[in-house]
Amino acid sequence: MIMKRNKYIAGLSLLLICLFGAILVCGCTGTTADASAEDATGTRTITDMRGRTVEIPATIERVVCIDDGFVEGIMYRFGMQDRVVGLGGAWIKDYTYSFEATDGGTYEYKNGMNPVRYLIPGLADLPVLVESGTGMNYETLASLDPDVIFLREGAWAFSAGSDENLEKTIQTIDSLGIPLVILVGPPYQESPTVDNIGDEIRLVGEVFSRQKDADQLASYLDGQIGEIRARTKDVPEDKKIRMIQLGLSPRARQGGGAAMAWGGDTIESYFIEEIANAKNAYKGTGAFVVISTEQILTLDPDVIVLPTAQGYHPASELYTAPYYQNLQELKAVKNQRVYALPWTPYNWAKRLEYPIEAMVIAKAAYPDRFADIDVGEWTLDFYRQVYGVDEATAKELRSVQWLDWMEEENF
Repeated sequence: MIMKRNKYIAGLSLLLICLFGAILVCGCTGTTADASAEDATGTRTITDMRGRTVEIPATIERVVCIDDGFVEGIMYRFGMQDRVVGLGGAWIKDYTYSFEATDGGTYEYKNGMNPVRYLIPGLADLPVLVESGTGMNYETLASLDPDVIFLREGAWAFSAGSDENLEKTIQTIDSLGIPLVILVGPPYQESPTVDNIGDEIRLVGEVFSRQKDADQLASYLDGQIGEIRARTKDVPEDKKIRMIQLGLSPRARQGGGAAMAWGGDTIESYFIEEIANAKNAYKGTGAFVVISTEQILTLDPDVIVLPTAQGYHPASELYTAPYYQNLQELKAVKNQRVYALPWTPYNWAKRLEYPIEAMVIAKAAYPDRFADIDVGEWTLDFYRQVYGVDEATAKELRSVQWLDWMEEENF
């Protein structure tokens, strides 16, 4: 049955009394499933990625997404973006980034954003249920009267490692009587991979009765990764490029280091080793690991890719910023083999654009194997295929992810 707001608020009041107002925020985890059934009462039953049976309304008009934009992107493709009524984090901001070069000039980047933020401007006006350093606002959640809530394990508000908080959040939402559908993003998997993102997409499609469109989207994304793997799968072991995802975070410098690295147990390393078939030059474990100038010089990778790390970081920052002049002897810097990944704020669990990251990494590693692909044009086609947008909008999406360097450098 379709729930009504007064039921949520009554349930919320009782819950707050029982918990003495102390409700904590959480994270998320799951498995896969794709079964639904509709009964005579106008509800349907689906199985989420935790194997939980969830009863949802036959018609869904109000949706809360706790996922950093993943479900919202799928809903845009379905033409259902106006049904989003609440968000799980503050990822919908517009961003700027700047730094000064050694010659005194200033590099400035404006209007950076998540592509979904550009496509659905109204998201910026919606309630945000989890602000930095705070728990879930359950009173606001109940007042939104959602028909369904999507919670993606591994997203910013519920990052990996917060199992106890996650369980409390799930129990709290369930106690309110609001249908909760759980997705499981790569960071929450035992071995991070993008291979299950298709299952997430298909589950979202099932909730909205758009299984065919969801399957087409999932198959397209899987196909792009498959093409990259096909081109790099036979690289001999002794010919594999040594790469590193190097986070030029100001926090690393404030902490006495030079940058951040990602170890072999992370999704960042997975993109290098399991998709591009290169070698992660950093052999440690963990994410956002602060490393020193001396460590980076010792690693001396063949290629460096620069992910989002407390800011956007173009190749020019590593080449020209005064605080990186001690890294000018790096092989990758000398050979101008430093490449910026898309601007992806709050992209903890990977959103629909993850094949763009994979393509940049793969071509950066093995340009000869991708000589026939103009990644700038490939990216425009990617946006058209995923979001159904025209050429002009695709170019805007490329710009808001600060990828115009592809066209400028004929990458």
